[in-house]
Amino acid sequence: MTGTTDGPLTGVRVVELAGIGPGPFAAMTLADLGADVVRVDRPGGAGLGIDPAYDLTNRNKRSVLIDLKAEDGPARVLDLVERADILIEGYRPGVAERLGIGPEECHGRNPRLVYGRMTGWGQEGPLADRAGHDIGYIAVSGALSMIGKAEEPPALPANLLGDYAGGALYLVIGVLAALQHARTPDGAGQVVDAAIVDGTAHLTTMIHAMMGAGGWQDRRGANLLDGGSPFYGSYETSDGEYMAVGALEKRFYNEFVELLGLTGEVPDRRDFARWDELRDAVAARFRTRTRQEWTAVFAGSDACVAPVLSLREAPGHPHLAARGTFTDHAGLVQPAPAPRFSATPGSVRRPPARPGAHSAEVARDWGLPGLPDPSAPSAPSGAPESPGGAERSGPA
Repeated sequence: MTGTTDGPLTGVRVVELAGIGPGPFAAMTLADLGADVVRVDRPGGAGLGIDPAYDLTNRNKRSVLIDLKAEDGPARVLDLVERADILIEGYRPGVAERLGIGPEECHGRNPRLVYGRMTGWGQEGPLADRAGHDIGYIAVSGALSMIGKAEEPPALPANLLGDYAGGALYLVIGVLAALQHARTPDGAGQVVDAAIVDGTAHLTTMIHAMMGAGGWQDRRGANLLDGGSPFYGSYETSDGEYMAVGALEKRFYNEFVELLGLTGEVPDRRDFARWDELRDAVAARFRTRTRQEWTAVFAGSDACVAPVLSLREAPGHPHLAARGTFTDHAGLVQPAPAPRFSATPGSVRRPPARPGAHSAEVARDWGLPGLPDPSAPSAPSGAPESPGGAERSGPA
């Protein structure tokens, strides 16, 4: 959705120290929900390597340009901190402290500040100072071991599972919970240590429960939800596309088999010894029609079958189009803010913030001394030791 509504976090001020990956996504989520997010960019950029005009994780934000290694850089950040509710950073442990903008300095200026730290390995532990990427974080948490076919290497879920689900969204939960505490009569600010390994491990709670109860085998492709079941998985169609099947409950399964045209022709689904035979029969039937044809067959049913769409195809799906799950803002098709609120809906209000584009505007609105003019020539003094919560826990 687009519009002028401000969202439920209207009035919340956030300082984001520029990084890549989950930190910016967390800040974008807060901005989508109405927070006034000021991104502190540095000369030379954060290292993502794409045109800032297309970096959608910087939508709904404003940007100021501050060289954190310049003599007055930390003081300018602390001026922002004094007026903020939340700060988000993703450096390796100790980097913010060496720059003079760590929790001690920030809480000295603003005792109620929520200081959010986004890393892969966390602020302490044997690997805290090591570099890393999403794949390593989800590997050691056990999550990666569950994904893919038994006879193949684990499948890679892009960087959605670790960086964004286990990282960015846990940081959002953490800083909002800490903000609630800070705003109580006796509350105070605190540090939120959001480690991707912690969040990703937390996401596997239900699986651990099932394993403890004997309902989940600790191996890939052998369980109800990991491709082990012939009625929960994806099948290729005649045109090389795929259909996703999730007919877990018996009544949904019965409808699935009926619409597939296999009633009375396949083994009972409770006959585990014949699951391979059942899977082969389902696969053979799906290969007789195109994805579009099967989509039409299952339309309007409770068989729990859906076409596997590409990223470019997804916005055109009738249900997503009707809900406005994607939006076109400033010529860029993108996911709309989520979740939805009945009284204070979030919105896409601004295109991706270009580095330093809002220095004067932020200085005026936040009551700050003049911020650097990004159009003035300057020589970068070198980036701080590179953001670490993005796709790594420290500089590459």
